[in-house]
Amino acid sequence: MSTYSINKGIGRTVEFRGLKAQYLFIFAGGLLGTLILVMVLYMAGVSSYICLFLGAAGASVIVWQTFALNNKYGEHGLMKAGAGKRHPRYIISRRAVRCLLKSSTKTSAI
Repeated sequence: MSTYSINKGIGRTVEFRGLKAQYLFIFAGGLLGTLILVMVLYMAGVSSYICLFLGAAGASVIVWQTFALNNKYGEHGLMKAGAGKRHPRYIISRRAVRCLLKSSTKTSAI
């Protein structure tokens, strides 16, 4: 029986066969989702050959894409790329300059 070491030390990120950090969750979640999809299709009466093909193809795509993302972005790069997409490229102010220069404090009569 083979044994695999998952964590390589205190303070280091979790790594399993080259996959690091969040890619492990993407990998496991994708394979679990593929398994559930195949089980639902099989219980719905779809041919077992179609279920087998969809399961093998889905699992292959999940494995391939997860390792590709891991190689492309690295340990923290996927989070950085996601955060970069949330920030605006530039800020547009459509207010007139005279409105910006005016004092915005108004006094109300009591």
